[in-house]
Amino acid sequence: MASTHKACHCCGQIHRLPALGPGQVAVCTRCGSDLHDPEGSRRANARTAAAALASLVLFFPAVFLPILEVERLGHRSASSIIGGIIDLLGHGSFFVGGVVLLFSIVFPLAKIVLLLELSLAGMLHRRHKALTYRIMEHAGKWSMMDVLLLAFLVMLVKLGDLVAFDFGWGVLAFTLCVASSLLASLSFDPHAIWEDEEQPS
Repeated sequence: MASTHKACHCCGQIHRLPALGPGQVAVCTRCGSDLHDPEGSRRANARTAAAALASLVLFFPAVFLPILEVERLGHRSASSIIGGIIDLLGHGSFFVGGVVLLFSIVFPLAKIVLLLELSLAGMLHRRHKALTYRIMEHAGKWSMMDVLLLAFLVMLVKLGDLVAFDFGWGVLAFTLCVASSLLASLSFDPHAIWEDEEQPS
């Protein structure tokens, strides 16, 4: 019977795994974590792909649709995230505009796309998987959409008594995009991207 060696991703214990039949799951003798569950890996990949795809679809309405419609002293204006970045750059605030662009647009979008790509990792070469995973890890550390959402909510609380405002459709899209991105990150299992190559033969 063919077997292979595998380390537990939780405690590092090395195990010799026999060939598993349908519905069988290998567990760690030390900590009880699942060592090899092809169905679980496929489910994790499917959940990550679905959440990442939803986040990608919502990303563009989130950044292009108006977030707020503000009325102050009789003047009413609507602004989106992209519009705010363009205004910052247009007024010479290149540093602030560049920071918002990188950490709220570029890095979050890169993280979403790479999560989607990794969840469909069967299409990738081994070296491409490793490189994509490293880039996703670094992009994820600098992705600040959730921080931007928190700052946005704080701003609403601060300005609530000073100006009249209405929510735009961008708020709903942005909130759902952040939630989907967080769900994709939570459901992503980095070990699952190698499962197809580690199947006992």
